[in-house]
Amino acid sequence: MGMDTLQLRESEIFRILKKIKGVDFVLIGGYAANSYALPRFSVDCDIVLRKKDVQNAKHILESEGYSIVAGGDDAPYYGEFLRSEITIAETMRASVDMLIDKVSDRQSGVSFDADWIFENSERRTIIGKTITERINIRVINADALFVMKFISARTTDIRDIFMMVTSIKDFEWVRNEIGLRLNFEEQYGKIFEKISNKHFKDNLQGVYGYIDEKIFQKHLDMIRKLPEANS
Repeated sequence: MGMDTLQLRESEIFRILKKIKGVDFVLIGGYAANSYALPRFSVDCDIVLRKKDVQNAKHILESEGYSIVAGGDDAPYYGEFLRSEITIAETMRASVDMLIDKVSDRQSGVSFDADWIFENSERRTIIGKTITERINIRVINADALFVMKFISARTTDIRDIFMMVTSIKDFEWVRNEIGLRLNFEEQYGKIFEKISNKHFKDNLQGVYGYIDEKIFQKHLDMIRKLPEANS
């Protein structure tokens, strides 16, 4: 996929986020992670909203040319959510996933309700990876996003938590929130094994660009200290 294609998709996501700013939602996922770490490209845009705000969001999206479809089995979530899509090039679409009342992670089976996500959110500025656009919207805070990504632990999530770890404000809270939902030690072991792989840094740089060795080690040391919180 060429850079021009990536720019088209990212430009569209920023455009539509500006259109729906008036709707009460919280941004999660890759675009949220961009406000706490070096920006990376994300294919989909994920927002959490309450059921009472769905019709308003759908109306705006449809008026901007988006088609609303049910969430598919290929998505990282299950439960009640809608995917909105628009064709922006002959072979490419941009999409916004609307997660309604909760986020249910398909990988782990863990759910986070909308009240928890709204409570742990704040207004932040997100910036583009391939474009110079920026936008100030409501974003899940770093600690809560770290919890969600630690629990889902896909390859992209592990890269994100590694890059985000220096933005964490309360490690004890993070560890406790993870422990309420699954076995922290077991999950940490799986994640740290992948981070310790000799190819991890190369894969990280393939997404984020060059990372200085001192910075890499600083992030690694902070990941190592996570089990000490509230121990």
